[in-house]
Amino acid sequence: MATANGAHLFNHYSSNSRFIHFTSRNTTSKLFLTKTSHFRTPNKRSFHLNNTLTDKIHHPITEQGGESDLSSFAPDAASITSSIKYHAEFTPVFSPERFELPKAFFATAQSVRDSLLINWNATYDVYEKLNMKQAYYLSMEFLQGRALLNAIGNLELTGAFAEALKNLGHNLENVASQEPDAALGNGGLGRLASCFLDSLATLNYPAWGYGLRYKYGLFKQRITKDGQEEVAEEWLEIGSPWEVVRNDVSYPIKFYGKVSTGSDGKRYWIGGEDIKAVAYDVPIPGYKTRTTISLRLWSTQVPSADFDLSAFHAGEHTKACEAQANAEKICYILYPGDESEEGKILRLKQQYTLCSASLQDIISRFERRSGDRIKWEEFPEKVAVQMNDTHPTLCIPELMRILIDLKNLNWNEAWYITQRTVAYTNHTVLPEALEKWSYELMQKLLPRHVEIIEAIDEELVHEIVSKYGSLDLNKLEEKLTTMRILENFDLPSSVAELFIKPEISVDDDTETVEVHDKVEASDKVVTNDEDDAGKKTSVKTEAAAEKDIDKKTPVSPEPAVIPPKKVRMANLCVVGGHAVNGVAEIHSEIVKEEVFNDFYKLWPEKFQNKTNGVTPRRWIRFCNPPLSAIITKWTGTEDWVLKTEKLAELQKFADNEDLQNEWREAKRSNKIKVVSFLKEKTGYSVVPDAMFDIQVKRIHEYKRQLLNIFGIIYRYKKMKEMTAAERKTNFVPRVCIFGGKAFATYVQAKRIVKFITDVGATINHDPEIGDLLKVVFVPDYNVSVAELLIPASDLSEHISTAGMEASGTSNMKFAMNGCIQIGTLDGANVEIREEVGEENFFLFGAQAHEIAALRKERADGKFVPDERFEEVKEFVRSAAFGSYNYDDLIGSLEGNECFGRADYFLVGKDFPSYIECQEKVDEAYRDQKRWTKMSILNTAGSYKFSSDRTIHEYAKDIWNIEAVEIA
Repeated sequence: MATANGAHLFNHYSSNSRFIHFTSRNTTSKLFLTKTSHFRTPNKRSFHLNNTLTDKIHHPITEQGGESDLSSFAPDAASITSSIKYHAEFTPVFSPERFELPKAFFATAQSVRDSLLINWNATYDVYEKLNMKQAYYLSMEFLQGRALLNAIGNLELTGAFAEALKNLGHNLENVASQEPDAALGNGGLGRLASCFLDSLATLNYPAWGYGLRYKYGLFKQRITKDGQEEVAEEWLEIGSPWEVVRNDVSYPIKFYGKVSTGSDGKRYWIGGEDIKAVAYDVPIPGYKTRTTISLRLWSTQVPSADFDLSAFHAGEHTKACEAQANAEKICYILYPGDESEEGKILRLKQQYTLCSASLQDIISRFERRSGDRIKWEEFPEKVAVQMNDTHPTLCIPELMRILIDLKNLNWNEAWYITQRTVAYTNHTVLPEALEKWSYELMQKLLPRHVEIIEAIDEELVHEIVSKYGSLDLNKLEEKLTTMRILENFDLPSSVAELFIKPEISVDDDTETVEVHDKVEASDKVVTNDEDDAGKKTSVKTEAAAEKDIDKKTPVSPEPAVIPPKKVRMANLCVVGGHAVNGVAEIHSEIVKEEVFNDFYKLWPEKFQNKTNGVTPRRWIRFCNPPLSAIITKWTGTEDWVLKTEKLAELQKFADNEDLQNEWREAKRSNKIKVVSFLKEKTGYSVVPDAMFDIQVKRIHEYKRQLLNIFGIIYRYKKMKEMTAAERKTNFVPRVCIFGGKAFATYVQAKRIVKFITDVGATINHDPEIGDLLKVVFVPDYNVSVAELLIPASDLSEHISTAGMEASGTSNMKFAMNGCIQIGTLDGANVEIREEVGEENFFLFGAQAHEIAALRKERADGKFVPDERFEEVKEFVRSAAFGSYNYDDLIGSLEGNECFGRADYFLVGKDFPSYIECQEKVDEAYRDQKRWTKMSILNTAGSYKFSSDRTIHEYAKDIWNIEAVEIA
């Protein structure tokens, strides 16, 4: 239960809240602050209040014109200036002597938050009164990026805040740059979740986001001579001006303990380790709307009473703090390393904390809104829970636990409610990413949930047997093996008898086999399935049988290998939810035809596609003002920000010379910013007139940064074999930019980072090559860096092995910003190519349906690598890029089989196609008129990939929620 409930739990949603109408109005602030005249430098400012002890201090926004006038008040530059001064003086997080950039950022953000709070509270006041169905989006990641410019842009106050800060001697862009990126995510999964929240608010859908408040994030990446180095993020070191701690909203979370049966026959989870999750809310404003929704983040702690004061006084300081440390570390790091048992436990604790706290909060809200007459059968009519990948899978057994153990529903009632409430988004086809948890570990940490999962699994087994019982028993057994939630488990006793096979006569005293018939000639031992005792019996081959027919021959038993018992989280998601969706058309087909084919055949109605999207507010309107202005000018309206289909109107102007000139100038202005950024962050100088060729994404073998850098090495080697004149004739100048983090324990990915930086260090210092080729790895790639690089990109690389990228979202951002893509037919690339036109997309590589056969070809030893590929490998081995030994990296591309070898991701296979496609890129770039037209058509064709479209589809097809426009 929450520490406070009823009206007290949500007293911050006061019915007296009023909206700010964003219409022009001049006002005079009631708070007067003046700058002193004794500044030592322009960056050192101080404010003194002209105030007497009897004066009343008024907040310049919340009390402007009185409470009754807030409905028509819009902040202007003067009132915003006073508000910023107010927060600098009265909401201090810095000393009062100076008004430098960090302090200016905090005061500005707090001023923005004032505007958001009024709409925020009122939004949920309306939701409370209407009691409509709400969507709840649970995700381990929310990659928000900076919030300031996005918030004031959505509030349509960018100009007013820029003028206010100018009045105070600062530049809005410089102030905004002081904000650290919120370290709540890593890659596309978290960025998608954040785009979805923006669209939910903009489209006025009632929704919440739920996540964890990571203190140190994933990590901050540093690039040294040894490659990637990880250090903790410091985004919360001085606090966040956006979050509001809800000390009255906390829920108990339990781990370990045991389950016992009470005298009433009910199951009780008792004992163990108890912590609490406390809510921190972050406002998410919509664009040109008053709707402001919440991202609720959970932080973990224990009460002060759990601090062992006696142990501390006895000098056992670590022991005294043990309970608090165990609780707090749950929210220290996103994706803690799970190579150790402790790491696995911590990850599972994180996932359960997210699920349990969020569901308790959702249920508390449902009960409060229901009043005295709670009808649990109506729960799915008020609540839609979306699990973003498998991390929130424990929502299913946790909702069952709460409904059965705490709310006294029976199993059938709880299961019916759960299945109608929960839905699952799949984000991967990689087997290692479809989570499986150790049964033993889960049973130890969450014993009651394991009981519930076992019961769900048994129901599933019965349903499969009921559906397919007429099948050949071997096929039925295959289906059960594939579809069960519990892996490597015996069948429930209720169905096990179906699979009892005739016993082979075995002597009880010695391990022997009686052979009465001559065995067919064979060179192998034929092994039967496990018998009831878990042992294996063997039928002897002909060579031995001929000598011992009708005799008893001793057989040496092979030691039994007992596979570990696992809980398949993805299978649980499919079974426990009412909808399963992929995130691109090709991905959703793979989900149906390969990943969950047996489930698709059983429940075809569950499976859907919801192609990802990104918010055009952050990813064009705010991050690329020059291009936004051009789009508005040539489409004649700014409506494209909300109705991206209007971008298609650019198609009719694609050949217009004036548009092309403006388009190129906008691109160049963005590239000039990146030139300065790269110099500051890496020390490398590049020229803006070169092609900016960018691959920025999580470092992973399947994303094939290795293919990219091999292509660059091939290009470099060919350059070195030419004269200066030949180089200029044959190659377009390129700046090849990489960015992305390798997971801290992913050794091969970290080798790739090291390799890229070594290649860059060699090429960038080669005087013969000069500005014709540069290779730059941008450290600590994040949302803010993406907002700088993507508008400046000419070519972007989306070159994953076909069939392995679920969707991708960076490809959509690049397309929106007029970047031409080189890629495989993988993920959303397929749909992007369809929308922008085949002639405006550089395609190469094997297709998804060919991959299995190509891997078999490799395993059979029939693959013959291209000589150009072999040439690059030998060049690397010649120490052309330093003395580091890259045998392990190159070795992964060699051999025909074995884990970590045999080029599983087909770099060698696709290499010839890739470098030949890059030659076509050079040819197209030389014709700037053609290239600019291609760029315009990429932006024009990107309209489908707005997250607004995606969210409308979720709302209609999965969540069944309605938009509520707050007047």
